[in-house]
Amino acid sequence: MTRRAFPALDWFRLLAAVLVVAIHTGPLGSFSPAADLWLTRILARVAVPYFAMVSGYFLARGHWQGTGRLWRHTLLLYAASVLLYLPLNIYAGNPITWRGLLFNGTFYHLWYLPALLLALPIARLLAKAGRTGWAVAGLLYFIGLGGDSYYGLAGQLPGLGALYEVVFTFWNYTRNGLFFLPLFLLLGAAFAARPAPEVRQNARLTLAGLGAMTAEGLALHAAGIPRHDSLYLFLPLTMWGLFGLLLAVNGGQDRAVRRTATLVYILHPLCIVAVRVMARFLGLRWLLVDNSTVHFAVVVPLSVALAYLVQALPRRRRAVLPPDARAWREIDLAALRRNTALLRDALPASCALMAVVKADAYGHGAVPVARTLQREGICHFAVACLAEGIQLRRAGIRGSILILGWTDPALAPLIHRWRLCATVADADHGRALSARGVPVRVHLAVDTGMHRLGIPAEEISTLAELFTLPNLRVEGVYSHLCTSDGASEADRAFAQKQTETFVRTLTLLRGMGLDPGLTHLQASYGILNLGCTAGHTFGAARPGLVLYGVYSDKTPVDHPLPLRPVLSLRARVAAVHRVPAGEGAGYGLVFTARRDTCLAVLAIGYADGLPRNYGAQGGVVLLHGARCPVVGRVCMDQMLVDATDLPIPPKAGECATLIGTDGSGTLRAEEVAVACGTITNELLSRLGPRLGLVVQNP
Repeated sequence: MTRRAFPALDWFRLLAAVLVVAIHTGPLGSFSPAADLWLTRILARVAVPYFAMVSGYFLARGHWQGTGRLWRHTLLLYAASVLLYLPLNIYAGNPITWRGLLFNGTFYHLWYLPALLLALPIARLLAKAGRTGWAVAGLLYFIGLGGDSYYGLAGQLPGLGALYEVVFTFWNYTRNGLFFLPLFLLLGAAFAARPAPEVRQNARLTLAGLGAMTAEGLALHAAGIPRHDSLYLFLPLTMWGLFGLLLAVNGGQDRAVRRTATLVYILHPLCIVAVRVMARFLGLRWLLVDNSTVHFAVVVPLSVALAYLVQALPRRRRAVLPPDARAWREIDLAALRRNTALLRDALPASCALMAVVKADAYGHGAVPVARTLQREGICHFAVACLAEGIQLRRAGIRGSILILGWTDPALAPLIHRWRLCATVADADHGRALSARGVPVRVHLAVDTGMHRLGIPAEEISTLAELFTLPNLRVEGVYSHLCTSDGASEADRAFAQKQTETFVRTLTLLRGMGLDPGLTHLQASYGILNLGCTAGHTFGAARPGLVLYGVYSDKTPVDHPLPLRPVLSLRARVAAVHRVPAGEGAGYGLVFTARRDTCLAVLAIGYADGLPRNYGAQGGVVLLHGARCPVVGRVCMDQMLVDATDLPIPPKAGECATLIGTDGSGTLRAEEVAVACGTITNELLSRLGPRLGLVVQNP
């Protein structure tokens, strides 16, 4: 049974932002100071560490390559926030000082942004240092702890007391980018390299940590020890359990909620001021301000509404041609999500999906497909060439992107710049990549019998040499099955031989003390016909065509899945002609009407990916849900369809279906491919760039 995707990480961002609002409004203060202390000074202290852990997690999944981009984004957000709150600072008589600008933020909630700007490079350096980095992060947090919740004790020690006096000349608190955030960035990053967390274990850990932190916080406040209360001894333990719990139930992303959470965090002080002004104007201070619960209940929805309003501000729009104006592809993302879940269920839990999105995701649109898969938790992608990888990075796709084809070693700086993984096509190619002097992440292709790309499996010493070359960072080893789509015993035997050869190669490499990293062998038909490849499980599988709900042809497979086609291909009727019996039509007058004929001209042709002889090979399209034959030669931009037998003649502007469902009629891509004399892979991947793209169920 497939679990419904729930973007828990993004939704908790919004809850964390609401907890920050609670810190600044004290929702329970009017009724129970003790309860409000627990809510705002203990429970709500998970909010900011959570923000840092999410950042650390996603940075580590991209091998910290996105640190600079996040740093620049944070800097721009901070600059905009400084300008936004400048009028309030001027009105309140609070001049902006270098100390406030660089260390504490220019408004009380903005401290997190300069803290993150400082913490990001520190955390990246600590992450590279391994265990030493963790020890340093822990020590920094421990020092910060003494300047925060334990200041009444640690501040009395001569050495530490003097240290804190120096710290407080720069920062108002040890809740900053030096002592506080680096540890939580590393804690989040640690989850990127761990197996999928377990729900119950992390739920218990969260409750235990929160209980311990509650006891700790209440005891410290009762004794009057804290100088501030952002750092607790049990806070890291609580956050470890909480983040693991959320990650265990997380499925996909919700960018709108994520943006809303950020805006609520930034904008809520404006809403607090607005509510206070409104209360004074209406004479309702006793209700809207003095009653802290009502105050909180008004500020939160106002902040959320303002966040949505900011996102909905009208933007300058360019005139855009409708994607379905002529001929187009319709992409059903719900079907893509369902197919992804089916493939995950068909593979062992330890085997990740590496989504193959080459050739514009087999004609489906690489960017919307990859974004959808990324929201479903897919973090490995494969493309054919460097340009395809750069396209995905420009579109904001994170995780690992492997180039399956050959890449010119001269382009190594671009591979590094866009954080891509290159395939080492052979030994000389690997040496040439290394010689460019630029760090390059690579997967080694092993030739197990296909004789296309790869180092021959028997050349173990050559493979081992590639692990030692400077500038090559070997992150994976893979091969490709060349007969897994065949139905004969010989085909299956050869696929099994390739599998055993690949396993033997991996075993020899590991025996030499070399880590092959992510191993992968199965593509679509390796999953459908070979299952777990005779008991062998690899780190990932590379589904391509089956992700999109189709097979290469009509040949049965050993392990069929109830896949749903993702793509439909449609075109407009451009014109309708009456052709008398005996007259010809189209190039070469190849078609001759045997009766008075109704010809519909469709606005799609061989420049869009269909073969010129589609009509001669028995091609059909759906009009009004009925099958109509393609006649004559397909032109570059049009094709002719015999619509004589339709009860109601078609009209210009109506829709014809070349792949997909129309009413009670269905044309599967496999059937069309057979009529075109090819396989579905080729048919879909050559669908031309002129075709529009209509995305359904985003």
